[in-house]
Amino acid sequence: MARRFHHIGLPTTEPQPGETWVEGGKLWISNPARHPQRVEWLRYALDWTGSQELRDNPHIAYTVDDLDAAIAGKRVIAEPAEIGEPPFALAAFTEEDGVFVEYMKIYPGRQWFDDEVSS
Repeated sequence: MARRFHHIGLPTTEPQPGETWVEGGKLWISNPARHPQRVEWLRYALDWTGSQELRDNPHIAYTVDDLDAAIAGKRVIAEPAEIGEPPFALAAFTEEDGVFVEYMKIYPGRQWFDDEVSS
């Protein structure tokens, strides 16, 4: 299974430049393509109801062509779900070797939460 590094996700409580509010996720998120070290900042709303494990820890993210193959046999922390509105990717989180890993299958014509949808 081929995987390509995409970003490092770091939780923060401080507002970050250029962050985008993601209503479905109840968090503000920055675009790692705009950070020199490919950092995605995640700032969660007080009423966020997801996994505390994910909220409180960093993660590393990869893009993949086959999400099912990427997560097969691993401890899945967050089941595959579409992310973004409209969705830009199908993503899942696993725990591997003591690290949280996000796998994303990005949809054609999309790049991130705040990109322009191309037809």
